[in-house]
Amino acid sequence: MNTLAYAGPGPWILFVPLVWAAVVIGVVTLARRAGLRRGWGPGGGRDGGPDERSPIALLGHRFAAGEIDEDEYWRRLTVLEEQFGRAATPKGRRT
Repeated sequence: MNTLAYAGPGPWILFVPLVWAAVVIGVVTLARRAGLRRGWGPGGGRDGGPDERSPIALLGHRFAAGEIDEDEYWRRLTVLEEQFGRAATPKGRRT
């Protein structure tokens, strides 16, 4: 008397690991997509814009608050652009 119990699990043994792999990949994909929408991604902000704590942004905030004058702002901005490699020059300012 030969029953299936003695024949082994057969090719169905691969089904369980494939299901678990699909579940893990799905959870990771959902977590990454949700994280990118909340601003946890590489861009840092919701719109993928510049980081508000960058030195150039902080300099702009100081200028807007009146802590530094225009000449000081442009002098420091030039130094920061050289160091951080900002490609575009601000509108109205040609060097």
